Parts: sequence; structure tokens; C-alpha cells
Amino acid sequence: MNKFWLLLSMLFYHGLCISTSNTSVNVSTIPSVVKIGAIFSLNSSIGKVAKVAVEAAIKDVNDDPTILNRTMLKLAMQDSKLDNEFLGIVEALRFMENDTVAILGPQRSVMAHIISHIANELHVPLLSFAATDPTLNSLQFPYFVRTTQSDLFKMAAVAEIVAYYEWRDVIAIYIDDDHGRNGIAALGDMLAEKRCKISYKAPMSPDLGRVNITNALVKVALMESRIIVLHIYDSSGVEVLDAARDMQMMGNGYVWIATDWLSTLLDTESSLSSSVMDSIQGVLTVRMYTPETNLKKKFVSRWSNLTAAGNTDNGLFGLNTYGLYAYDTVWLLAHALDTFFSQGKNISFSNDTALSDFSEGNLRFNAMSVFDEGSVLLDNILKVSMSGVTGQVKFTPDGNLIHPSYEVINVIGTGSRTIGYWSNSSGLSVVPPDKLNSQANGSSSIHPSLYGVIWPGQTTQKPRGWELSSNGRELRVGVPIRVSYREFISRGEGPDMFGGYCIDVFNAARDALPYPVRYKFVPFGDGHTNPINQDLLHKITTGDFDAVVGDITITTNRTKMVDFTQPYIESGLVVVAPVWKLNSSAWAFLRPFTPSMWCVTGISFLLVGAVVWILERRTNDEFRGPPRKQFVTIIWFSFSTLFFSHRERIASTLGRLVLIIWLFVVLILNSSYIASLTSILTVEQLSSPVKGIESLISSNDPIGYLRGSFAENYLTQELNVHKNRLVPLNSPNEYEKALMDGPRKGGVAAVIDERAYMELFLSTRCEFGIVGQEFTKMGWGFAFPRDSPLAIDMSTAILKLSENGGLQRIHDKWLTSSACSSEGAKQDVDRLPLKSFWGLFLLCGSACFLALLLHLIKMVRQYMRHSDGSSSKKSFFSFVKEKEEDADKMQEEAGKNGAKRRRNDQRVSNVRVHEDGTLDGPNNRGVYAGYEA
Repeated sequence: MNKFWLLLSMLFYHGLCISTSNTSVNVSTIPSVVKIGAIFSLNSSIGKVAKVAVEAAIKDVNDDPTILNRTMLKLAMQDSKLDNEFLGIVEALRFMENDTVAILGPQRSVMAHIISHIANELHVPLLSFAATDPTLNSLQFPYFVRTTQSDLFKMAAVAEIVAYYEWRDVIAIYIDDDHGRNGIAALGDMLAEKRCKISYKAPMSPDLGRVNITNALVKVALMESRIIVLHIYDSSGVEVLDAARDMQMMGNGYVWIATDWLSTLLDTESSLSSSVMDSIQGVLTVRMYTPETNLKKKFVSRWSNLTAAGNTDNGLFGLNTYGLYAYDTVWLLAHALDTFFSQGKNISFSNDTALSDFSEGNLRFNAMSVFDEGSVLLDNILKVSMSGVTGQVKFTPDGNLIHPSYEVINVIGTGSRTIGYWSNSSGLSVVPPDKLNSQANGSSSIHPSLYGVIWPGQTTQKPRGWELSSNGRELRVGVPIRVSYREFISRGEGPDMFGGYCIDVFNAARDALPYPVRYKFVPFGDGHTNPINQDLLHKITTGDFDAVVGDITITTNRTKMVDFTQPYIESGLVVVAPVWKLNSSAWAFLRPFTPSMWCVTGISFLLVGAVVWILERRTNDEFRGPPRKQFVTIIWFSFSTLFFSHRERIASTLGRLVLIIWLFVVLILNSSYIASLTSILTVEQLSSPVKGIESLISSNDPIGYLRGSFAENYLTQELNVHKNRLVPLNSPNEYEKALMDGPRKGGVAAVIDERAYMELFLSTRCEFGIVGQEFTKMGWGFAFPRDSPLAIDMSTAILKLSENGGLQRIHDKWLTSSACSSEGAKQDVDRLPLKSFWGLFLLCGSACFLALLLHLIKMVRQYMRHSDGSSSKKSFFSFVKEKEEDADKMQEEAGKNGAKRRRNDQRVSNVRVHEDGTLDGPNNRGVYAGYEA
């Protein structure tokens, strides 16, 4: 605002004022002449083209009887000059001595910021076709109307190009004024949306000199990024590129993206010198895209005549897109004025009451006038919708033109070539936006595409966009000196000679890169104790190391310090404790079920048998009979279902329902028993007092860990293990001794370390083992500074090694397991010994022996009964060989005969024989007859 009041003071000092009357001035309803002003920098590429275009548009509007109805536009033009912007503004405002309803311009965003304050105060619309600063659209400047594309969309196109070529970091070189700063701020926002960023900003003074340019480029050359965005004015842009060529910054590896100042220069200047063309070879630039309409073609065809007739000082020059927008700006204002008059509005000016307090003195601020209907004209301008030489002209609610789009241009040889297009609706495409939008579907906009580019250095290979270092310094790669697990990292004879699994993986990944990397290993540590990895990574943040290679675990806290590559080995934390093998016993077949399970299972068998007997006994003869038979039937039926071998027929529906459900239960029990028994007999069973991390934490036993690893912080911070319980250990030998001693002898109950270490430790120590599950999922990676592009390329190389088997070959070379996991030991586990089953054989043998003994006792009893009741004597073995049914029949007949003899003997004993030989007794004749029989 200080500049604003100073400007007004100077204007009044020169006698400038908007109105010379203190009273309101009313003009006729439809005046014959409407005065408009224009502000150009006539010695610039944009200004000289805009002058011709605006004059042609004024003439075309005045010659067109269909618009403004006999009202003529009168143009007052002022040169804002480039050398001294403030004085240029003073000179440019001379046209405001008369009743001016609108101002075309200014050309520079810096001037637009200042003049917008005047436009706000005087209610005069400011229509700029070249001020592209996106902040001018703010609510602070309601009377500023941008009739060209905003830098917001220009920078969106640049960001899309950067993302398309998969670059992440760019360097921004810009003029340190409102135009440059706000444009680069918009670029930063657009890059952030693409997950890219500006890694370095190089502001330059508006008073640009060769020395200042060189100093700025020297700093740029020291940066890693080789993607340079040049947002500058055309008057100094070529000089920056020429200085860059002299400093070898226009060769292979560099990418220069110039904003539309370069395309404007190429379009305007019909012939540039060979030295200028050499300085811009391979540069990418953008140009506002305008459709090839009939209006545009007619205007372009007139351009040569217009420049020849209206310009003698600068010679012939080409038409740039800013000239097209300047031409449409005049027509835009004409349409708005036409609507203004059709609404019955008058052009009138009145005193500014806010300045009445400054009437005293020589400045006479109260002489300034305000355009009374300026807000109405502004509203009409924003509502215009017309077809112009730039295409459809219409404003969005936020004050920008619709359908922003750009051409992407590659400077080649003596000219340029369009390699694609960008629009805010379709992104990058090789199809012009207007044709793409007219298609029925937008499928072609799904995949961004551009034609091939010839980059600086005359190469068609896409630059990777960054360099490791510009001063030839080798990468300093830190390597921890471990006192244990030398299979991962081992130090050689030389000071920077290292070997091991981690080193081989790093070298293999480096060899897979598409470019050479010069580096040297720098040892870290005293060689007596393991170094702290956190201290090693801190060296990257301080700049002492450019990378760290080793067994470095990727953790959340560490990723806040550095960037890691893709993990090249998985290694979570595990618990290692003493274990012993459970020897197989004679009663191993009982181990699948617990005692309670055996009891419940047996009771269930009997219970189901009893239930089925209750349900069947009244209707099923097979479940009837003497109590003994029924009891045996229950027992037999119950346990025969275990093998699905029951023969009893089930007649009742309820009995069948119970049996079906019970058979399903028996199936599950049988399958579970077989699976568990198989596991017990074929898988090696190990036992340990420590069951896993949970049981270890709940106890108070000491815990060992590798000194310098992240395990200490994880146990104390994440698992809340008291630090007094933690015992730092340095080597596998210390692991072994501490585990063998145990807590009672000053050792540890278990050691917590990463799986990669523990697998190597356990490969030769079979008396220890991993108990429980791996309770973290992590991996090892190589560390680089934050946002280092080398980390991305190394990650890609590691993935390639993983896909082609390179990682596995390195793993087999260094980390092959030995004795404890040999094939012979595995075969011993798979083969089942006799001692695992002799209990079953004993049980079966005992049952056989008992059954034979009971059978023998039964046979002896039967033989003795047979001998007592039979007159014929047989040997025991002959009796045994007889069928039991035959023996029973013979025994039954012998019993009957014996009974008859006893009855006859009884009868004989009851008869007396007389001396005459007669028998005395009842039925003596029958008795005799029966006896004889």
C-alpha cells in the first residue's frame, strides 16, 4: 500500500488525475466513443506482438456493425518499459487523465499487483492477457481479470512432464519477483501432488548480469538433481542457457524445462542466431494451446500484413499465443460493453468520498473519480461466452479461462517439434485436447504419452535425472566392523577391503545398475565390540557417510533418519532357548489324548451304547435276552462303532438318529487321533522351559541380546521388559555359554535376536532351538540419505537379483546350514523305532494270553465234566479237537444214559425175590420189563 500511495502522489505531482471535475459527470446513455487504456512493454516479445494484435482488434470491433451499435472504441496506449518498472508504471497511467472504463494489461505480474490496487479504488476493470501470476486471482484483487492462462496450469503441465519421466527432484531457477516466486510456489504444489519436489531453488536478481548467472549456475551444478526448470523472462532466459552451455551444463544427463517464455521467443523471433540456437538444443518448453479454428486461421493469415503495415521499428516478427489472447481480450471487452449498454447502464464517474479528507494541500486527492458502474461492467466481463481466435472464451467461477491446455515442445536443430499436449482434463497425450474431448470416450487419456525427445547432448535416451556427485568425489560407504557373524561382514587385509554376505549383495546390486558408481568402504567401529547401528546411521545425516552397507535392520525410527532400499533378506526377532528331544516311549499311542479325554471318550462309548439299548430293547430282539447277554451286547455294540463294525440292526428312528450323530463324532475322534499320533511319531518333538516370547516376558529370568542391535530398544519400549533383565552379548560363543549356564549360574534363560543370526548360530549347536513364533517381521536394507535417488535404483537392482536367483546364490554361498539339519538326521526322525510300539504289542499279547488262559480253563472244566459223564474215555487232546457242539451233544446223551441207569437201579433196589423165584413189588412185571429194556 505504501507503493500505492507513493504512486498516486507522483501521478498528482505530474498533474495526472482521473477526472478534472469535482462533480459527477454523466455521459449519454450510448456514447459515441468509449475510452480504454492499454499498458505494454513495447520492447519485449509479448509487448510488440500485443500492440499489433490490440490495434487490429480495435479496428475489427469498430468496423463490425453488429456490436456496440455505432459506439467506437478509443485506445490510449502507454509503454510500461522494462528497464525501470516503477517509472514505467507512472508513464503507463497517463491514459487515465480521461474517462477510461477499462485497462488492457499490464504485461508484467509485478505491475499488475500495484495497478490492481488503483483498479480496486477506482472500480476500473483491469484485463491482463500476459500477467500469469496465480495469486492475482485472489479476492484481494476483484477488478483484476486474467484473459490468459494462469501459471497454476502451466506449472501443472511441467509437473506432469516430470512425473511422466519418473523424475523425483527438480531444481528451479527463477527471477526473484512476484512472477517468479509465485510461479515456483505453484510448481512446488503441483510437484507435491505427483510425489515429487523442488530440491533446490536458485533465485536470480531482476537486474540480471553474467556474473550473477554464473554464480547461480555453479551452485546448481553442485546439486544431485539434473532436472532444471527455468522460469524467467525471455529477455534474460537465453543468456542463462548460454552461460549453462559454457559451463558444460547442456550436455548428456541434463534436462532443461523452460516455461512458455522460450516458446514465445521462438514464435516471435523469425530467425535466431546460430549461437542462440546452439544454447537451447534439447530444451523442453510449453506453449498455450489454441485450437485450429477458422477464426484463428484467418487472423494468422493477416499477420504478415498487420506487422508490415503497423510496425517499422522492429521489422517483421511472428505471432505468439499472447498476441492471440490480446486480440480476444479486446473482443471480450467489446461484448461486455455491448451487454452493458443493452442493460441501459450509463458511463459516469464521481468523486471518491474516501479521499475528501485529503483536499488540502497541493496534491488534491479529492479530484480523483470513480467509475460508478464499474462493478456492473466487471460482472458482464466475467459472464461473456464467445468464440475467439483462441477458441471458446469463458470464465470459470474462480476467474480462470476454461479448458486450460498446453503444447509440449522440444527444441531441435533450427526449429522445434511438438511432442505432445497437456490439458487439465486429459493430462499428457499425443492427441490435441480439443480432438480428445470431442471423442465419445476418453480412453486415450488414461495412459499419458509423449513422442520421443532429443535431449541435450543429442541423445534419445531418457536421462536418469540425477548424478551422484559433481565434484568427482567417491561415495563414502560406512561398514560396521562386527566381532561376530563374520559370514555377514568380514574385514579383509586392506583398510577398505570387506567381504561377506552383505558386501556381496551390495556389489551385485551395484553391478546391476545401468551406470557406474564410484565408492569406497569406510570401516566403523573399534573391532572389539559391535558398533551401535543407530550411531552408524547418524553419520549419514551429518554427511560423514553417503551410504551404509551391512546387517542394518529397517525400523520405523530409522526410516525417519535415512532412506532404505528394498530389503534383501527377511529377519525378524526370534527366541532361542535350550531344548531337548522328547524320546518316544512305549505308551506313545496314549499321548494324542489327555487322560481326561480318554475317560470322557470311554464313558461316551458306554453311554451311547446304553442309550441305543434303551431305545431298541422293546422292539428289537437283538437287544433282548438274559441280563448277561444284554450287558455284553451293550459293551460290544458301543466299542464296535469305533471301527464302524457293529452288526446289530437298529430298528427305531430315534436309535438311528443317535447312531448317525455318534458315528460322526467317532469319525472326528478317529481322524484327530490318527493325525496327532502321526505327528508325535514322525515329527521330532522338542521341549523347552521357555515356550515363546509371552512366557519369557511373564517370567523374571534374564534375557540375552546382541549388543548394538535394535532388540534392546524393542524389548524395553515395545514389550516393556525392564532393562535390568537384559544382558548384552557380543558373540555366538557368549550366546552358547550364557544359555548353557542358565539363570541359576549367571546365564540367561533365552536369547532374543534376529532370525538370520540365529539360523547361523543354530546350524552347529543342536542343543538349542527357536521356541515360539517369530514375533516381528522386518528385513535388512542398505541406507542412503533422505530422498536419495540411488536408494530407488538400488532397490530396483535388488529386486532384479531376487527374480533371477542372484540373491539365493549369494545366500547359499555364505549361509548354508550344516550338521544339525543334515539329511541323515532327518531320516532318523522319519523312521519309526520299535520302542514306539512295544506297548501296543504288549497290550495285544497280554490280551491274547489272557484269552487263551481263560479258554484253557474252560476246556479243562468241560473235559472233566465229559470224563465224569461218559463211559468211553477220550484223551484231552482228542476232546479239544472235537467241535464244541458235538462234545456238548455227547455230554448231553451221556448224561441222559446215566440218569436212566440210576432210575433202573433204584427200581431194582425196591423189588424182593422170594425163595420160589417170584418178584415182590408193585408193577413187578413192568419193572422187569423196563430194566431189560
